[in-house]
Amino acid sequence: MAGSGKNMSALKKHDVVKESEEILRLIAADEADVPWRKWGPYLSERQWGTVREDYSENGDAWSYFTHDHARSRAYHWGEDGLAGISDEKQRLCFALAFWNERDPILKERLFGLTNSEGNHGEDVKEYYFYIDSTPTHSYMKYLYKYPQAAYPYDDLVKINRERTRKEYEYELIDTGIFDDDRYFDIFVEYAKGTPEDILIRISAWNRGPDAAVLHILPTLWFRNTWSWSPEEKKPEMAQMLDGSGLSVICVKHEKLGERFLYGDREVPLLFTENETNNERLFGTSNASPYVKDGIHSFIVHGDRNAVNPDRIGTKAAFHHALTIAGGDRVCIRLRLTDASPAEITKRYKNPEGVLGEAFDELFSARIQEADEFYDAISPDLLSRDERDVMRQALAGLLWTKQYYYFDLDKWLSEHQSHPLSGSAVHVSTRNRHWYHMVNDDIISMPDKWEYPWYAAWDLAFHTVGLSMVDPVFSRRQLELMLSEVYLHPNGQIPAYEWNFGDVNPPVHAWATLFAYSIQQQLLGRGNVEYLKQAFTKLLMNFTWWVNRKDSSGNNVFEGGFLGLDNIGVFDRSSHLPTGGYLEQADGTAWMALFSQNMLELALEIATEDPAYEDVANKFLEHFFWIAAAIDKVGANYEDDLWDEEDGFFYDLLRMPDGTAKRIKVRSMVGLLPLCAATVIPHEFVERFPRFLERATQFLERHSDLLADIHPPQQRGVADRHLLSVLSERKLRRILTRMLDEERFLSPYGIRSLSRWHKDHPYLFTVHGEQFEVKYLPAESDTGMFGGNSNWRGPVWFPVNLTILRALLQYYLFYGDSFKIECPTGSGNEMNLFEVAKEISRRLSSIFLRDSKGCRPAYGGTAKFNSDPYWRDYILFYEYFHGDNGAGLGASHQTGWTATVAKLIQLFGYLDPDDLLKRGARPVTQVYLKGFNHA
Repeated sequence: MAGSGKNMSALKKHDVVKESEEILRLIAADEADVPWRKWGPYLSERQWGTVREDYSENGDAWSYFTHDHARSRAYHWGEDGLAGISDEKQRLCFALAFWNERDPILKERLFGLTNSEGNHGEDVKEYYFYIDSTPTHSYMKYLYKYPQAAYPYDDLVKINRERTRKEYEYELIDTGIFDDDRYFDIFVEYAKGTPEDILIRISAWNRGPDAAVLHILPTLWFRNTWSWSPEEKKPEMAQMLDGSGLSVICVKHEKLGERFLYGDREVPLLFTENETNNERLFGTSNASPYVKDGIHSFIVHGDRNAVNPDRIGTKAAFHHALTIAGGDRVCIRLRLTDASPAEITKRYKNPEGVLGEAFDELFSARIQEADEFYDAISPDLLSRDERDVMRQALAGLLWTKQYYYFDLDKWLSEHQSHPLSGSAVHVSTRNRHWYHMVNDDIISMPDKWEYPWYAAWDLAFHTVGLSMVDPVFSRRQLELMLSEVYLHPNGQIPAYEWNFGDVNPPVHAWATLFAYSIQQQLLGRGNVEYLKQAFTKLLMNFTWWVNRKDSSGNNVFEGGFLGLDNIGVFDRSSHLPTGGYLEQADGTAWMALFSQNMLELALEIATEDPAYEDVANKFLEHFFWIAAAIDKVGANYEDDLWDEEDGFFYDLLRMPDGTAKRIKVRSMVGLLPLCAATVIPHEFVERFPRFLERATQFLERHSDLLADIHPPQQRGVADRHLLSVLSERKLRRILTRMLDEERFLSPYGIRSLSRWHKDHPYLFTVHGEQFEVKYLPAESDTGMFGGNSNWRGPVWFPVNLTILRALLQYYLFYGDSFKIECPTGSGNEMNLFEVAKEISRRLSSIFLRDSKGCRPAYGGTAKFNSDPYWRDYILFYEYFHGDNGAGLGASHQTGWTATVAKLIQLFGYLDPDDLLKRGARPVTQVYLKGFNHA
């Protein structure tokens, strides 16, 4: 990205950034293209069961390529592994494998339940933690907890299948396998000497009382590209004898060149091929006796013929067979590098060679540099616990980067489903209309096991956390989704691989604006050319929404589940049992916010290109039309999204005959109109007289549009203007409900469904069938929206973050003149900054130790809360129990949940008086404060 390095360089030259080694690495990567990001944790944690690997006729990805197949079957589109790394195109991969001499299989990848096996959908059944990572991956640390007893694969599947949706999931810790501490803590650390020199340290602790056997197999392999593409030259891997007494694997790849993996002791080297074991899986012959599961067969079954005695292949492992005394540990050192032993000695002036004393010294240096980096972005007033939560949240976000490869043109042709092919056979194959798409990038994933595929709207929230540590990578993630090989020619942003054509909330413009604000702070001015490019693509997406999701042309939008899955009466992505369609309060609110964001972007560009003033007016008008449609002035009471009696917004069910009925579910759907709020500085308006003149003329012609929204002409603090679909009266009514602890305000944030529905379920009957929405603080008891139907009450970070953004916008306008009871009925009056801070405190407290030393995220699980080997390792779940804050859903959902790091940082730095004085800038300026403690 041209100019991205200059951002960091400008900071350095003006002494804004501390010249820490990690910052210098970022500068080198972004300005001089030094490949510090080339190697990273880019392996998936589950490639099996994905759409990419599904070549079934019925589209059942989970059943077509199972966990049982994964050890024996070469993947087509990617690779997976434990605590693994790869280069940025996943040509060469490194990961760990383990065996405790009791498991029926070699532990090469994480195990979990498929959608049909889990009582609440798919779920990983392992304990692993992302402890640390710098943005260039110059230092990373990972922990895997490996039981010493046989892993209970069958038990986990059987009991979870037997349990109903009304019962809790049966977890690995419930099996008793960690009782008496009979397990290994296996820490995996990486440190980079240079961009191509990666040091690896594996520390295995026996936490049990007795000696136990552990086989550790550091494994190196090539992604199989040659079987699918005949033009690809097959790479080579062989043992090298260098006379040093070290075990060495030498690899040769046409594009990567030569690499060496050094081990610190003489152990057996096992070689096989990354080729499918057709004989085991399909009963057909193998081209070679050496196949993907050859090392597994050698270790577990003692089959000496399964590995190549010539010690060559495309997959190889060091075999460490260890007996570790109770309470003791062993340490294994390896080095993956482009340098020969002589070159290593010369490079580091280290007479002890590749794995000598300087090895641990380099680790110590990288750890110190990581400490300096995170100390720089952590407010001084934070507690040690807050710092740890913030750092682990960001580490998880960085660990869940993944190389994602998916060429839809090729994939659809292989499925005989390509729409442009005259011989297309399977016309029901998913994603048929996305044949333009080629994904071949490092992407931030929601979770690399449960969601090992990107979701565009999730990704927008990931960039909030990523911007704290790597603003350039963060911005590039947004650019990917708008590039020609992602964005559909019709303007739709891809949703996720199960259905790229599904509809996600339009938050990309907001995220682009946030990324631009960070860039503006770094440089002192923003890159308007970059903004123009993004704006053009966002304009295409806005047009797609207007043309495709406003079926009646009345500025009220429908859009599928819009990120809120099963929060309503019906599956909003399917045909309604009543016929007709839903006019959605949340869909319409998202579009109002989209209009505001596009207006802000247009005005920002107009500072250098006045032609964008006219475009800005267009989006201002769009906002007013949408705001008026949310609450139609003089409309029939039952024909409106706003319910005056309840003081709340509801979806509207539009029947085939044109009549309408409100779906009176008090959920996040009705809170989201609150979020369509944006402050415009008065000096911005004064700068564009033509914009002001046209806006004034429009409002004079259509004064009725302003009847019950916030008057945009009104000036607030510092003469600011507020665009909001809520008048002050409506704002107070909605906040009164939202801040009620018996309704939306839980001790741990804002619930997705009002607790009022616990005793007052909403019922809807159609064609003799009754539909019910009832408050459930944890997992939903309905499978309406597939396996993970979960939004009947839990706390969810993305929408909470959106609410917090809105509250700060309102505060910028109202200042201390607007106060409200928080919680409702408490008599405690707060301004909206204080309200935002209180909600943020509740959200953050999910992960922090309480007065009893427990973390609410871990519920009542004693081992997680009290065991010294568990309590300081934190999981950032997908969503959280609406009453007690316990973590639910995907246990490693670090993507959007990592925004807790931003909340801890933001309210650790942000001063309300400073915010009022300078406007929105301090919200992004905390990035700079993180580096100079200004």
